[in-house]
Amino acid sequence: GLALGLWRRQVALAAAREDEEEKELRQRFMAPPVSGLRELRRRRRELRSRMELLIMETQAEVCRALAALDPGASFVVDSWERKEGGGGISCVLQDGEVFEKAGVNVSVVSGLLSEEAARQMRSRGKSLKAKDGKLPFCAMGVSSVIHPKNPHVPTMHFNYRYFEIEEADGTKQWWFGGGTDLTPTYLNEEDAVHFHKTLKEACDKHDLKLYPKYKKWCDDYFYIKHRGERRGIGGIFFDDMDSPSKEEVFQFVKSCAKAVVPCYIPIVKKHCHDSFTPEEKLWQQLRRGRYVEFNLLYDRGTKFGLLTPGSRIESILMSLPLTARWEYMHNPPESSKEAEILEVLRNPKDWVH
Repeated sequence: GLALGLWRRQVALAAAREDEEEKELRQRFMAPPVSGLRELRRRRRELRSRMELLIMETQAEVCRALAALDPGASFVVDSWERKEGGGGISCVLQDGEVFEKAGVNVSVVSGLLSEEAARQMRSRGKSLKAKDGKLPFCAMGVSSVIHPKNPHVPTMHFNYRYFEIEEADGTKQWWFGGGTDLTPTYLNEEDAVHFHKTLKEACDKHDLKLYPKYKKWCDDYFYIKHRGERRGIGGIFFDDMDSPSKEEVFQFVKSCAKAVVPCYIPIVKKHCHDSFTPEEKLWQQLRRGRYVEFNLLYDRGTKFGLLTPGSRIESILMSLPLTARWEYMHNPPESSKEAEILEVLRNPKDWVH
């Protein structure tokens, strides 16, 4: 009887501890995770579960940091399900004092890869062997675009994701991708240096070769071909990262995700109360037009989302600003502040050396 009583007490204690842990996790996130807390705890050693917890934590960290700067506004938290498998959580703040639109999305989806999406991956050099034309996949990530009201506060984007595909013979291909980049309306060298240095420190913890490689990749990726200019002043960008090992790549992605708040929030704090003119606001609207052009024509994530059956269009197009403008043949005067940022967008700079 004594042993049974002791066992019961241990079971009750374990259950209470689990409830406490669940309550703490629930408070840490913006919404319950897509896979459910119990399932995540059951598989907590698996990388997929750890990645889901990381993207949930990143979403909550970023949302709380933004909300602290814009106390009059609040995030709408929208949990959604995808009938083909999985779902996500979209957190969106609109028309605040500081942010015109800020969205932080988490998605955890699974199912069968569409033929177009598989074609897009094969065009990147992936050899995917389908079984009866079917490729089961699992994809998860956190992505965010922040469009501030003040033209002296830059727009910022980040995205960190994990992908897994099961081939015909049962082998799994996996890779990580992501990045963080800054799109100012006006150039502030001090901000550019702070942003790039913070990202470089996150990369350097793992390998000194990563920052220069991913900085160049970012400059090349966010290139608006038809305009001959970059979308912004870059940052880091990488895709198809599957070495040296799953654990090492995960730790690298974690360092990058943890660098989001320190690389951006100080810049917002510094400029969110700067005064600006109607002309400066107009220039911001025109630059946002370029942002839209890149996202709709070239962005890989947007394309993948639009090609995946059952995807949530509202969440995919969350990256677009609330307002933007296209003017016919707009050219800023030479040696103006507007011309200065264009020069950097046409000829990327090294900000850290």
